[in-house]
Amino acid sequence: MLRHLSIKDFVIVERIELDFMSGFTVLTGETGAGKSILIDALALALGERGDASQIRLGCERAEINVAFDISHLPELLRWLNDSDLQGDVDNCLMRRIIETSGRSRSYINGHAATLQQLRTVGEYLVAIHSQHAHQSLMQKNVQCELLDAFAGRDDLVQAVKLKYRHWQDCHQQRVAMQHRTAESQDKREQLEWQLQELAALNFTLEEWQTLQADHRRLSHVAALLAAADTSIDTLSENENAALMQLNAAKNQLQDLLEFDQQLKSITDLLDSAQIQLQEGIYELKHYRQSLDLDPQWLQRIEQRISEIHAAARKFRITPEELPHLLDTTTGLLESLGSDSDISHLQALEAMALTDYLSQAEMLSQVRKKAGKDLSLQVTAAMQTIAMTGGEFSVSLTPLETGNANGLEQIEFQVAAHQGLPLRPLVKVASGGELSRISLAIQVITSKVGAVPTLIFDEVDVGIGGQVAEIVGLLLKKLGKDRQVLCITHLPQVAATGDQHLQVMKCINQHERNMQVVSKIALLSPLERIEEIARMLGGVNITETTRQHAVEMLQNSACD
Repeated sequence: MLRHLSIKDFVIVERIELDFMSGFTVLTGETGAGKSILIDALALALGERGDASQIRLGCERAEINVAFDISHLPELLRWLNDSDLQGDVDNCLMRRIIETSGRSRSYINGHAATLQQLRTVGEYLVAIHSQHAHQSLMQKNVQCELLDAFAGRDDLVQAVKLKYRHWQDCHQQRVAMQHRTAESQDKREQLEWQLQELAALNFTLEEWQTLQADHRRLSHVAALLAAADTSIDTLSENENAALMQLNAAKNQLQDLLEFDQQLKSITDLLDSAQIQLQEGIYELKHYRQSLDLDPQWLQRIEQRISEIHAAARKFRITPEELPHLLDTTTGLLESLGSDSDISHLQALEAMALTDYLSQAEMLSQVRKKAGKDLSLQVTAAMQTIAMTGGEFSVSLTPLETGNANGLEQIEFQVAAHQGLPLRPLVKVASGGELSRISLAIQVITSKVGAVPTLIFDEVDVGIGGQVAEIVGLLLKKLGKDRQVLCITHLPQVAATGDQHLQVMKCINQHERNMQVVSKIALLSPLERIEEIARMLGGVNITETTRQHAVEMLQNSACD
């Protein structure tokens, strides 16, 4: 539950520190005092998008800190641990900072966090029901979400969505395959011919490099032989061969070593040169023997090169691109699929449809039961909010083909008074009736949820008198199981709160400037009488008005 809220330099709030208790807390104040700022600040801390316009005039940044007791939320504790966002035992601290530059920073338990992580935590902690919920309740997708939330089977709802997506993916793949197969027979024949040609060529880049090297060598074999013979003769065969000259020079210097040892390093170098020269002569003779003037070998190489060039010209590419063309052709041919591929996809699609229908039918049964229960409970609530004889019903209309939401269309229907036929909620003419029905639905569906803190932001718009008192008692009753906060303009609702916060607008003098700021205070019993009297009587508060306020507080305390 919500324990503490700190707001600094946010809109018209200079600084507010609030501690919250369990039960039903009401917030009241004059129009424009900043009651909804509290909800906006809390929403910001829970991941709502913000901007620099929310920073109080003249300040560098706005900051919101929120503390929650999460001792009864083991799933949230596990999520925080898994996300490395753990903090003090049984506590969750959330912080949001917005700067004038537009930069926003978020923290969970002191760890930097993303807005999505704030929203995920917020879904475990708080549910905010705004006055705009009356309008959104007209939408069928919202009605579906409310019924599913009331049923408490979010796991089944998500399973149906996943199974439906998988079925649609399989369906699209099968249709695409059939479409490609029907239109690509000519393309298939062309690719098969192309693949056959390339496979018969049996060409690789390694072979191409070897062929080119061998061709260059064999084309110049006569020159290579002449060069090898001349080199061998120069180095070792003729009368003035280099090896003989080197040996003579080395021997002459060695004979003189006894007269000058400085020649030793030179003779050592000549020894090394002699060894290198002898190895070079040996390798050169070996190379000479390997040269072959076989003209048939050269002819075979030239014929193979000609075949490769002919294939490359046929496909209008270079020889080096032939292996890539083979891979591409093989891939394209495989992508076209075959009858066996289509049969396989048909089997997968049928299996996916069966899985979807199995989950969707289970969800339908859950919705039928939940629809009956919700219809009975909202109908019962209508009898207490000046709609005696009225009826509420959840209609489930089967769809020809299912969708991601299941096998039926969900629609809320209402008969506002006895004797009237059930009609879609969207066609309810009276704004007051819509407000009362919407509030009853929100209170009832909130009872079955797991969120510990419920906030109602002026959801009692359009009601008054005895109905307002009944609504207050409904919220008070809900506060016995949950922490409930309600912003209200109705004294009947305010009188039923377990705690009462008042929002006030003040004028602060800052040097030469005067600024409007919003402040919030927890009211004492006497202050609470004055506030409810103000809500009852307006500007001129009489003793009679105060006595009426006392009676309202006493009556709500007895209920």
